[in-house]
Amino acid sequence: MISRRNAALAVAGVLAALVTTACGGGGSAAPSPSPSSAPPTSRATTSPAPARPAVAIPTCGPVKVPPLDAANFPDSTNIDNKWFPLVPGTQFVMEGRANRDGGVLPHQIVSTVTDLTKVINGVPTVVIWEVDRDNGTLAESELSFFAQDRDGNVWNFGQYPELYTNGNFTGAPKTWFAGLSRADAGVLVRGGPQLGSTEYLQGVAPDVEFLDCAKNVKTAERTCVPTNCYDGVAVVDERSGDDPSSGIQRKYYAPGVGGVRVEAVGDPEDETLVLAKLVTPNPDTVAAARQAALDLEKHAYQVSAVYRATPPVTPRR
Repeated sequence: MISRRNAALAVAGVLAALVTTACGGGGSAAPSPSPSSAPPTSRATTSPAPARPAVAIPTCGPVKVPPLDAANFPDSTNIDNKWFPLVPGTQFVMEGRANRDGGVLPHQIVSTVTDLTKVINGVPTVVIWEVDRDNGTLAESELSFFAQDRDGNVWNFGQYPELYTNGNFTGAPKTWFAGLSRADAGVLVRGGPQLGSTEYLQGVAPDVEFLDCAKNVKTAERTCVPTNCYDGVAVVDERSGDDPSSGIQRKYYAPGVGGVRVEAVGDPEDETLVLAKLVTPNPDTVAAARQAALDLEKHAYQVSAVYRATPPVTPRR
């Protein structure tokens, strides 16, 4: 899933069974990322340690984040949000460019919905496996965790992003989970995006300098990407509350599909992405994503104190 600070698909935002509206044919199938893409079991360590229960802390606007109520998530892993449905086995391939240390490079994010769940802060979440490559070289491998509340809002409950340099694992310092180390969940995609609504929190983890804010700026846009043309697209501007100089990521969510486009507005990384391929659920993508996520979690328990404070993933019932 592309988080504001970790660029992590939406693209996460993102993942679902293909339901398109007009203008062109359906998406073409992409090969499943191989489980061998999962990182080696190197033993680099990360410093953040699990700490206290989440408390009410300042958010993006004048509103404070209330303590999370697990009772508001009665069917949390059945994510059927119109703009961000998550069906196990669905795989999104986002392609574009980003200005990284080596200059403007081809950039690809492959996000796959797994059939695994993980309980975070008392709420079962859906596990997403995401692989981020710069110019064909592995830059990040990530597990993201989402849940839907009774109002249809999809919440971001945490991230485990492993970082790589020249394809070599360097650590996972930006790991966070709601309820640990002062972190709180936030809404990634609202159940009913409305113009003129106030800015809302997408997640906050002070110990890793993560604070993402979002605002709905359009609700009936039309956009065309390689997979199709889409109508009724919701457009969301995301920014970092900790780093105003990082600009804005403008994300486009198509009904029945999820994230289909990312644009940069004043963002030094100038990351731009479009949905290049969409793989609808099939046994191969489900199996590959499950194994890759299990491998990544095994490594996470070795290198991350924060991750070790969470229960293991389990198969979706």
